Amino acid sequence: MGNPVVRFEIGAADDQPLVRFYGELFGWDLQAASEGYTVVDTRGGRGITGGIGRSDTGEPWATFYVEVDDLQATLERVEALGGRTVVPVVELPGMAFAMFDDPDGLLVGLMRSGASADAVTRPSEGDGAAVDWFEVLGADAGRSQAFYAELFGWEVPGGAYGQVVAGIGGGIGAGGDDSWATVYASVGDVEATLARAGSLGGTRVYGPNQVDDHTETGAFRDPAGNLVGVYHHGPH
Repeated sequence: MGNPVVRFEIGAADDQPLVRFYGELFGWDLQAASEGYTVVDTRGGRGITGGIGRSDTGEPWATFYVEVDDLQATLERVEALGGRTVVPVVELPGMAFAMFDDPDGLLVGLMRSGASADAVTRPSEGDGAAVDWFEVLGADAGRSQAFYAELFGWEVPGGAYGQVVAGIGGGIGAGGDDSWATVYASVGDVEATLARAGSLGGTRVYGPNQVDDHTETGAFRDPAGNLVGVYHHGPH
């Protein structure tokens, strides 16, 4: 399986509007952990938990974190494979993290293995929208797939959209004029969620799109401009 995706994170220069937006949209449990950072329990019963934070640079971001044993060695590997370090290793009580841009400039996080239970937990049971899919769309599917397979040991089957199992499910492909590295939340109704996001200050990017007989997807930009996906997986 390779290194697992263990956490997601969303941020902007002003984090509080995002706290209100996502709490209202997805029914997430949001608890302030410190000034400028809110811990997210999706209350989805599966998938990963995350956080909403204040950007030091003023730039918004939405991404996922991959668990690795050695943060510095992984950053050096990123550089050798054509990416670049964005946030060098940061040590905090109970955890350490870093962030990088892949060859397409897409931001992805790293978290050291063995982080405290406060940093990596299973979402509690409830009626919140579970975050259990991640996605990377670069300029070239093959290049992105090769980069992440080499960096994290993920088995990526190739093709236009290679699906990955890395703690949660995910996909790596090409986005044409669009590119992103982000997460998707599981919702009961894609159209209703996209409409609700719009009423709360977000902007629809695409969807609903029918992927197959039982899966529908869509995506929006939140009020800060971050792209986040939604999907509905019905019965076979």
